[in-house]
Amino acid sequence: MDIEANIRKVRRRISAACEQSRRSPEEITLVAVTKGFEPAAIRAAFDFGIRDFGENRVQEAEGKITQLSDLRQSITWHMVGHLQSNKAKVAVKLFDIIHSVDSIRLADILNRLVKKPLPILLEVNVSGESTKAGFPPAEVGAAVKEIRQLPNLEVLGLMTVAPVVSDPEDVRPVFRRLRQLRDLLGLKHLSMGMTDDFEVAIEEGSTMLRIGRAIFGNRRQ
Repeated sequence: MDIEANIRKVRRRISAACEQSRRSPEEITLVAVTKGFEPAAIRAAFDFGIRDFGENRVQEAEGKITQLSDLRQSITWHMVGHLQSNKAKVAVKLFDIIHSVDSIRLADILNRLVKKPLPILLEVNVSGESTKAGFPPAEVGAAVKEIRQLPNLEVLGLMTVAPVVSDPEDVRPVFRRLRQLRDLLGLKHLSMGMTDDFEVAIEEGSTMLRIGRAIFGNRRQ
């Protein structure tokens, strides 16, 4: 697996999508999602310029972040998977930003666990799939208003996981709906777009891409 070549290819694709949509690549944070990959792969991606890494599971992340402690000051760790409330205490010690706050209850717990503002995004179930977590779109406005009252959380934006489809164009309405919600609420960031659909996500306003397979290949776990 040539991680350097893959990173270069992904960055070229990001640049092309930005040019298509008249955006700057500087607006996009590439979060390399390392679920199922060993610390050596993370270190290799770091050596080739990646500074933002995403993990889906607290327990798996804890081991890796410990092993990569020498890079801790240079890496921003993103929690991008579902966060169980009983894992929140460990999560706030590991992660610099949490993309997947999907309930007021979880927000309350996080707020009590931290002493300084923790950057978060609210997960929105735009597609309405029963298998996905997140606030229904109709409830996001009220949730943002309530969570903004919590002194130790900083709501940066919204996140969604798009349906798995064969044609990326099929998820454009999902991304567009999230952007409209973000704009309506006056937020900055949109965490949307993965390996199979990130160009469309960029065209619809994404500021954070969560990309694993295009960088690291198929997961080994």
